[in-house]
Amino acid sequence: GHSSLVYSFCRRMLGTDRAADATQEVFVAAWRSAHSYRPEVGTIAGWLLGIARFKVIDILRADGRRQVLASTAAGVAEAAGPEESLAVGVAERMLLSDALSTLPERSRDVVRLAFVGDLTHAQIAEQCNLPLGTVKSDIRRGLSKLRRHLEGFDDAQR
Repeated sequence: GHSSLVYSFCRRMLGTDRAADATQEVFVAAWRSAHSYRPEVGTIAGWLLGIARFKVIDILRADGRRQVLASTAAGVAEAAGPEESLAVGVAERMLLSDALSTLPERSRDVVRLAFVGDLTHAQIAEQCNLPLGTVKSDIRRGLSKLRRHLEGFDDAQR
């Protein structure tokens, strides 16, 4: 479920020792800002992982500040440091994987062939022995689902 997705992300970013606490912080933050979740914008999974991204970035930045406190006496803040790029990249890959797993098997296969295999719709139709219209509608529906996951992620608040 959603808690295992959030925990997996936190574990990947922070290590096993800190993942459970970070996951709990994410759900407390989600509970506090539940009023800001907009289902018409994106999925709950995307929204929760968006919140997790901010929590993880805050934790990594706090770690970095403790380690380099002396050398950053000038206090220059990075707008988008390496922590943010890494957290966003990992979260987006996990979200897309989660979204793909919710698609029916045929749609999942067709979307993978289109984007991982880089095949044309006609090549997919031939390879999967499906009508071209079916391939096109599977891809359109699949992309719509993937987009909703990512839009929820982008809509999350700190």
